[in-house]
Amino acid sequence: MIMFLILAGATATPILSAYLSPDDQFALYRAAFFIFVIAASTDWVDGFLARRWKVESRWGAFWTPSADKILVTGAILGLLTSGSLTQIAIPCGLILFREFAVSALRETLAGEVKLPVTTLAKWKTTLQLFSLGLQLLALNWGVFGWDLQLLPNFQTFADVMLWIAAIVTVWTGWQYFTKAREQMA
Repeated sequence: MIMFLILAGATATPILSAYLSPDDQFALYRAAFFIFVIAASTDWVDGFLARRWKVESRWGAFWTPSADKILVTGAILGLLTSGSLTQIAIPCGLILFREFAVSALRETLAGEVKLPVTTLAKWKTTLQLFSLGLQLLALNWGVFGWDLQLLPNFQTFADVMLWIAAIVTVWTGWQYFTKAREQMA
């Protein structure tokens, strides 16, 4: 959903974009930002409550990481297609590569090797969601009527946070592959 709202706002959907005014496009960006913030927040609350109340399930263990990956991938694809953020292509690519590689690893080794989620991997998800939220906020900067002179500094902060998230993401991926190799030996 987030990806489609950003795509429509970025005039990347020719049929729809021809009928949207600039105000409509900015409204789509704003909606994407708010939906992302709500989805990321509820994801965190869900995980927190499940651990606190000890109501973890196999179903939740499957869907929670899947939902995280869908949310992160949708936000990344939407941001990259907005065209204004070429400086984030490499960290976004690293994040996507790791997410798909670890998912493939888990699927390949299912039943043979246990790869429990690490604390750092949980922080990785938090960093990803936070940094992508910052990127979406920067995309909406003018929509909120904030001082445009502050945007370059905020964008730099958002970019640095995304790089930090990408580094932690790659590191946790390396940890999973190392642990899988050790268990298979």
